[in-house]
Amino acid sequence: MTLQLLLTASRILTRPGTPAEDGAVLVEGDRILAAGPRAEVAAQAAPDAEKLDFPGATLMPGLFNAHVHLTFDATREMLPNFLASDDAALRAGARERLDRLLRSGVTTVRDLGDRAALGARVRAELDADGVTAPRLLTAGSPLTVPNGHCHFFGGEVADDDAIRTLIDANAAAGADVIKVMASGGQITEGGADMWESQFDVRALRLIVGHAARHGLPVAAHAHGADAIEASVEAGVRTIEHCTWMTGPQRQDRREGVAKRMAAEGIAACSTSSRNWRMLAERMGEDLAKNVYGRLSWLEELGVPLLSGTDAGLPGSVFDDPVGALELYEWLGFGRRRILEIATEDSAAGLGLGDVTGRLAPGLSADVLVVDGDPLKDLSALRDVRLVLARGSRA
Repeated sequence: MTLQLLLTASRILTRPGTPAEDGAVLVEGDRILAAGPRAEVAAQAAPDAEKLDFPGATLMPGLFNAHVHLTFDATREMLPNFLASDDAALRAGARERLDRLLRSGVTTVRDLGDRAALGARVRAELDADGVTAPRLLTAGSPLTVPNGHCHFFGGEVADDDAIRTLIDANAAAGADVIKVMASGGQITEGGADMWESQFDVRALRLIVGHAARHGLPVAAHAHGADAIEASVEAGVRTIEHCTWMTGPQRQDRREGVAKRMAAEGIAACSTSSRNWRMLAERMGEDLAKNVYGRLSWLEELGVPLLSGTDAGLPGSVFDDPVGALELYEWLGFGRRRILEIATEDSAAGLGLGDVTGRLAPGLSADVLVVDGDPLKDLSALRDVRLVLARGSRA
């Protein structure tokens, strides 16, 4: 029989919008049996339940990082290092980075681009070895045009048949989402600029439709305003970056497109890491407020927001989710709202709202215990006392 685990603390956030003092979570196996006031939850615990108390701490759902690249090492040489690494080295690196994510409080991770289905294979290895790790959603090789953005992941497609073949291969290899490079990007020399489109609406509709045959959503890398509009028209599930670019340091925020995102539940992932501070200093406050202010604008229009950092790119580390979340505070978001984005809203945006993102009976036991109160100071999230991922301790 699986022993129960009773966690108690000075406060609990069953969800960020419902804080309560003196809380508890009761876990059995990989599921939450009860969560709420200490007295009520403790009364449901078996006599032999293991009990862990955390005075002064907060119980809350585990965090999300909805955009990472586990094959990248976050150094300035991340791309040459990736290209020079063999499969064994990439798998070992991915495992170590997942561990860093977990120990920083992240219990659900979405990898949006790797080589040869590496993420799915690492997930299987971790399961087989019984290693505690975050829940891992993977995309495999992103679809891109010949010599297009991130072509080095092996996802170049030149025609409709190639599109279908790659989607079929990614699905067969265990992908949870199909990634398409709808626009260019900054780390690929010789390809489209960040604001330039790589696929038209017709091709994007084909991608969305064929992915749906496998029951898979589509995540669109889209910096350009045209690429965002085409991706929304095609019916993708999430827009990654969503910067509305039309040229260097130029934006065209298209309110009609954003309102359609809100109406259809198409989420935007900012992909901003703790690097935002350095970039804001370089840009100057006025430009930075305009570039990052798109998040406040999207929020005002009701567009779902996802918490993701593009971890693996230079300086975008795997173990500082707080540094990324502080961007929202700088923009004027309330701390309660920030925690909602990092937990239940990200869960809903990834189709996991009935699985995790809250502390509630029947949901996955993805639990974070931190010293202090993150509703008073986000830096409390840095003082991790305990992490449970599907009931297993980090």
